[in-house]
Amino acid sequence: MAEALRQSPSGIIAEFKRKSPSKGWIHADVEPENVIPRYVEGGAAALSILTNEEYFGGKPEYITRVRGLVGSCPILRKEFIVDPYQVYEAKMLGADAILLIAAALAPQEYAQLLELAHQLHLEVLLEVHDPAELEYLKAGVPDMLGVNNRSLGTFHTDVQHSFDIAEAMLDAISHLGTRRPVLVSESGISNPEVIKQLRKVGFSGFLIGECFMREPDPGQALTTFVQAIANS
Repeated sequence: MAEALRQSPSGIIAEFKRKSPSKGWIHADVEPENVIPRYVEGGAAALSILTNEEYFGGKPEYITRVRGLVGSCPILRKEFIVDPYQVYEAKMLGADAILLIAAALAPQEYAQLLELAHQLHLEVLLEVHDPAELEYLKAGVPDMLGVNNRSLGTFHTDVQHSFDIAEAMLDAISHLGTRRPVLVSESGISNPEVIKQLRKVGFSGFLIGECFMREPDPGQALTTFVQAIANS
């Protein structure tokens, strides 16, 4: 997944997200088979699938249902992962990568889950929100390092947060050489021009969900977005 983001002209991680804790149902009546393959056709570099049912209207089986429909396009299991069982489960479902959220884990817990994921040949996206959480890199180096532009405490979203923290992220990974993780900006991106600006400050991946999912045809929305990036 990290390499796919490095090589992709769009860098988009297109997310299948039916529901939001802060906004309720976004697209309640849509099935993954009707959206996710269209994401791939439209130029997504990777996919993110919410598997949490209570807060996001997802199901673990969504990954299994589309795994054979998307070829080699990498799939991120988007979930609150706090237990090794969930890592094994992600592998069995057919995911290529998992999300580990710094705010939900102690550094040692993160290190253990990271090590297990790599043993199972799963990549890891470590999500941080503030510069202090970059200390988690000392416990282990992920394949991708993401910043969530949405506060988990207030749910306020502002993509400016990625610009504000970019320099600290680059400093934190500057000494890692070939092990340097790909930087990912998550949430709040709805303008192709913003992706162009984020690339200039070091980001190669851009996780986008609601911007597409709130449209009648999410796959077409992504296609139009990717075309706009190419033409910008």
